[in-house]
Amino acid sequence: MKHRIGRVEGEILRELTKILQRDIRDPRLSEVTLTAVECTNDLSYATVYYSLLTEDPKKEKEVKEGLKKAKGMMRHLLGQVLTVYKVPELIFKRDNSVKYGSKIDRLIAEVKKQDAERNNK
Repeated sequence: MKHRIGRVEGEILRELTKILQRDIRDPRLSEVTLTAVECTNDLSYATVYYSLLTEDPKKEKEVKEGLKKAKGMMRHLLGQVLTVYKVPELIFKRDNSVKYGSKIDRLIAEVKKQDAERNNK
């Protein structure tokens, strides 16, 4: 059963990415990247994780509102291409792993810079 859920999650991610690029015309969602999907065991809910390239709280709020508004349309279009009995309810959550990764990169760059300064003295 877990293998089937994994396949459905991959299919949902693929199709939602296509729908977001092709069918959703909301300018608030132009910088959104869908990163992962997690479904419940009965496939009634799908948590869709998204990331943004900006850290602006105002932009993040706009994106959240845009996704909330487009959720019904995305679920409808998803139902046309998925071959499951019931299309899962979509829940959107911000994926902070990209933000965390950039923070780690910044910290590593600082340590390298400090190390280079120490070696030059």
